Amino acid sequence: MKRIGLIGIVSGLIMLCTIGHAAPQEVVVSDADQLAAAIVQANKGGAKTIILKDGTYTLRNMLWVEAHGVTVRSASGNRDAVIIEGRGMNGNVTHIFNVAGANFTVRDVTLRRVSQHAIQIHGELNAKSPLIKNVRIADTGQQMVKGSYAAGKPHARADNGIVEGCLFEYSAGIGPQYYIGGIDVHNARNWIVRKNTFKGIQSPRDQEAEFAIHFWSDSQGTLVEGNTIINCDRGIGFGMGDRGHGKGIIRNNMIYHDSSGRFADVGIALESAVNAQVYNNTVFQKHGYPNAIEYRFARTKGVLIANNLTNRAICQRDGASGTVTHNVRNAQEGWFINPSSGNLHLRSAISAVVDKGGNIPGLTTDFDGESRTKGQGIDIGADEY
Repeated sequence: MKRIGLIGIVSGLIMLCTIGHAAPQEVVVSDADQLAAAIVQANKGGAKTIILKDGTYTLRNMLWVEAHGVTVRSASGNRDAVIIEGRGMNGNVTHIFNVAGANFTVRDVTLRRVSQHAIQIHGELNAKSPLIKNVRIADTGQQMVKGSYAAGKPHARADNGIVEGCLFEYSAGIGPQYYIGGIDVHNARNWIVRKNTFKGIQSPRDQEAEFAIHFWSDSQGTLVEGNTIINCDRGIGFGMGDRGHGKGIIRNNMIYHDSSGRFADVGIALESAVNAQVYNNTVFQKHGYPNAIEYRFARTKGVLIANNLTNRAICQRDGASGTVTHNVRNAQEGWFINPSSGNLHLRSAISAVVDKGGNIPGLTTDFDGESRTKGQGIDIGADEY
């Protein structure tokens, strides 16, 4: 009797301690089933930080994240050592992360091989402030990162996202269809996309792929800076048709495309974009499309296109208006260190480029984060020589 009574008392104390203390803040997992279970528990109020040991995690189903403040990261910090994958671009796993909760973070991992999006942020459910950092995303059937919206709910948005230091690529150098892209976000405010690399977002047939970086459907205040885009059908876009973009800055990006790709298109495009600024980008294209930068449609007004270094035209189309100044449009391949790798740093002090740019409020650094200016004035293009 005494032994039973003691066991009962101890069990009661354990239960009281469990109830009286918060759930642990972190959980460490080592396989796909543990990862899926950890997401389910986070949605129910369990540990919000999920740490992955090195290895490959092949999912049975997508991971639905509805709790706020969930973080998924590798233990090692090596994004190549932790791979979360679906069952292929034609497989039954549509997403890696399908996110309905605010303040979601994923970092230091690889996401790949799904039939739709590696990450979808549901703006229509107010999934605000996502952070995607040091992530490799590869081989998705549609856009790699999607920010969705509902046209009838304009005040529900995925605002304040950050995508930084990531690699977006198709391992074959070309995508599975034309309806693919890198980052594709609708109706969002104040995203930052910086220091990422995009490779091989190209269509194999029918028509051009979507942009490596695209914000539209009344997105506003987007900052796109310091990115490298290599052999993607289209580079950076604000707006599309009459589904426009407000304000925002595209600066210090390097965009290169060789002569391959059946549907290669424009490097930077503004469509129905109001008061956008496109400055100090370097765009070098070897394919047949004639324009490096375009601004289109009468709703595009008040834009600034300045200090860009290109080898193709900067083209006004369909009634757009803005200020176009201090651009160099006859760049030569020999001006750059290694164009085929996306390295569009200047090889030498090109007289038409160095110190020939105009001063722009907010322009203080270049592609590498180095200070502007180093000489008598601002250099044209993404690199301050």
